[in-house]
Amino acid sequence: MIRPARLFAALACLLLALPAAATTFKIATAVPDGTSWMKQMRAGAAEIKERTNGRVRFRFYPGGVMGNDNSVLRKIKVGQLHGAALTGGSLNSVYPDAQIYSLPFTFRDYAEVDYVRSKMDAGLIEGLKTHGYVSFGISEGGFAYLFSRAPVATTADLRQRKVWIPEGDRINQAAFAEFGISPVQLAMTDVLTALQTGLIDTVASTPVGAIALQWHTRVKYLTDTPLLYVYGTIVIKRRAFERLQPADQAVVHEVMGGVFQRLNRLNREDNEKAYAALRQQGIEFVEPSPEAVAEWRAGGHRAVAKMVKAGYLSQALIDEFNRYLAEYRASHPADGDTTPP
Repeated sequence: MIRPARLFAALACLLLALPAAATTFKIATAVPDGTSWMKQMRAGAAEIKERTNGRVRFRFYPGGVMGNDNSVLRKIKVGQLHGAALTGGSLNSVYPDAQIYSLPFTFRDYAEVDYVRSKMDAGLIEGLKTHGYVSFGISEGGFAYLFSRAPVATTADLRQRKVWIPEGDRINQAAFAEFGISPVQLAMTDVLTALQTGLIDTVASTPVGAIALQWHTRVKYLTDTPLLYVYGTIVIKRRAFERLQPADQAVVHEVMGGVFQRLNRLNREDNEKAYAALRQQGIEFVEPSPEAVAEWRAGGHRAVAKMVKAGYLSQALIDEFNRYLAEYRASHPADGDTTPP
């Protein structure tokens, strides 16, 4: 007769010998399939599958097939999806401070971006974790510019346009309100149709995004000053991710971290090429006056101050951001400008 203790020990050994059950993370994104972004994501997923002996897999749903960002976040909440590739702005309902890099008319060039991000990326990733999501890194989306059917060089021009902003984008809604403009809020997946029907005639996009989403085929002008900085990340529900074995978690962090480092570099290169391609394809570049740019920046700063006062953004994080930006500008004055942000 087999003693119970020996039976339990044998069963335990048998269970330990069995392969761990595979986990497939279902990840949605509005990014079209076939883009550099998706190619890098799929390559990373293939490496993770190989290095974990198939225990960790990713299934992607690109091109907005799972709905707009709000729909995707709801599906994550109820467990239909595990995560998503989103912009910082799209994460506002999860972690409002994730929008810190996308404050309107804040960064002036990529050197400023690189300096501030070197100081703050890790804190944003930790903030997402505190709010229940694991991120493996931040990928540059690039500077977004205004694309329009009629030239926009002044505030008066902008007031004549039907401007799109993403659903739930409270900060840019507040910024446009500073100039008496009521933008049209739509999901990204609805923008092309809205441009075709005339519901909107002005959008903000990175050069790569405008081409990938075919928005550039419905506009004629680009206002050549950065409106805001866009970044993207993959987030996975923390509870789902932490069910993985610690060794498998480490593999995912290592591989996806490397993917985001590559994307950060590649996306900047792709945007430079797309910027040049837009010129070649007949998009006319409009240079706003320094006075107009100064007016827009002031309006953006007022809108951010109101969001802080309303408790929507953290004053401490805004102060940290402004401190790093001021540090960089003080040591790299442009035309003698050492004015703090």
